[in-house]
Amino acid sequence: MNSDANDQAGASAIARAHLMAGEIGDEQSLAAAINEEVALSAHEPAWARAFELERTRLHALLPGVFLAIEHIGSTAVPGLVAKPVIDLMAAVESLDGVDALIDRLCANGYTTSREFNATLSDRKWLMRWRDGRRTHHLHIVVRDGPAWHDRLAFRDALRRDPALADRYARLKTELAVRHRADREAYTDAKTPFVSETVPRSRRD
Repeated sequence: MNSDANDQAGASAIARAHLMAGEIGDEQSLAAAINEEVALSAHEPAWARAFELERTRLHALLPGVFLAIEHIGSTAVPGLVAKPVIDLMAAVESLDGVDALIDRLCANGYTTSREFNATLSDRKWLMRWRDGRRTHHLHIVVRDGPAWHDRLAFRDALRRDPALADRYARLKTELAVRHRADREAYTDAKTPFVSETVPRSRRD
């Protein structure tokens, strides 16, 4: 583990200690959530309800802004192990002017990384957290763009093919152990499986 990873792990451990002692503040809670380790949970039926509640809140907060909001990621696939974070994908006409939208969301429960978003060409990313843990990820994408179609195609492929979902669960479980302290490495290691699945599912 490099020094940056050690620093992140140390910050996370300190925040966790404060959290257990009931002493954690907003900044410590956010630091813990940002540096949260990869830990998978058995599927919870309550995740579908959590998505519905957040979708309703977002539509009420920004009426008419999002053309659609979909539940994506592993929490959207019944029976699949997942990090207990609700992934929402919100569609807009264009990413032009999206910074003002992000500012509004950050004033209403979300946070983001401007630096990370600058590396993304097809979406913008935000996060909600509570008690030192991530609760929601919000991905803002262009409606009918590749990111929109590919993420829905992958979700739907897993939903309709239990054998594929089982293969993915085994891969995720292995990678969660291997990359427990590195969320980016965990995500990157899943990319070949996703890339293999999406073209096939879009041809079906």
